[in-house]
Amino acid sequence: MNPTRLFVLGALARRGPMYGHQIRRDARLDRAELWSEVRPGSLYGALHRLEAEGLIEPVRTEQQGQLPARTVYAITDEGRRELRTLRTEAFAEVGLRPDPVDLALAMSDELDEDTLRGFIEDRRRLLEAQATGLDHRRERAWPDQTVADDLIVEHARLRVQAELAWHDQLLDQVGKLQTVSAHRPGGDQ
Repeated sequence: MNPTRLFVLGALARRGPMYGHQIRRDARLDRAELWSEVRPGSLYGALHRLEAEGLIEPVRTEQQGQLPARTVYAITDEGRRELRTLRTEAFAEVGLRPDPVDLALAMSDELDEDTLRGFIEDRRRLLEAQATGLDHRRERAWPDQTVADDLIVEHARLRVQAELAWHDQLLDQVGKLQTVSAHRPGGDQ
């Protein structure tokens, strides 16, 4: 499932014909970074690919003053079918992607406890900042905020809270990570 395709097609289906900058602005306003891997910079390339595939079509060109001309796109019937397929795939896709910290943790045998603890504490501070930001977003509504927006922010907040709890557990057990197990090859026998 391609989140950028889903976002562009969904935005055009929901809001009607738009040009790239409007879609990019909507990605920022809709807080797309909370609920997807959609990056505003990737939207223009996606527009060209979707047009080449016949999923969207240019409906007009607009130009204001000396600004460059902008192509306004609309979703096609084929694009609406693709949107339904992508949405169905997204609802069916369940799972969390592996976090690189797990691999780093598995490969941290040679790190001393203080260095490892420092890495983990740094990550925890970053997560705490994310949690604080999400708490602030939850407290302040933005224009046109919907129940779905509230639920998306809450989902992100709960995921960060789970990460914080795991990091606390990790910090509590970091000393045990440095103990070489007698069952591991090369470990003390």
